[in-house]
Amino acid sequence: MAVSETLTPPPAPPAIREGSESLVRLTDAAGNKVRALIAREKQGDYLRIAITGGGCNGLSYKLKFAPEPKRGDILVTSAGIAVLVDPRTALYLKGTQLDYSNQLIAGGFKFSNPNAKASCSCGESFSV
Repeated sequence: MAVSETLTPPPAPPAIREGSESLVRLTDAAGNKVRALIAREKQGDYLRIAITGGGCNGLSYKLKFAPEPKRGDILVTSAGIAVLVDPRTALYLKGTQLDYSNQLIAGGFKFSNPNAKASCSCGESFSV
């Protein structure tokens, strides 16, 4: 009589992982603006921050709303906002602060990224 073994498959990667504000932190001003935009745009309850290739310095920040997390996303709650970050973006984002200013000149969202060696004057792209 042969002994049958039951193989247990490895656990599936978590759909999302909990992150902390040490990855990315929103100021209260940024949180308030994002909350207002979520209510107005009705595109989803999550703010997705991504970094893509491009821009003046090689890497660009992208912000968009998402209706739900993707497998592997890191979820950070900051200033009352649920922020989604993919693992590749997390490598470049660690320690970043997102602020918002409603000033007429140079207003809008501003990233302060301690990993950036250089950034463009508009603040939308950087290099490491």
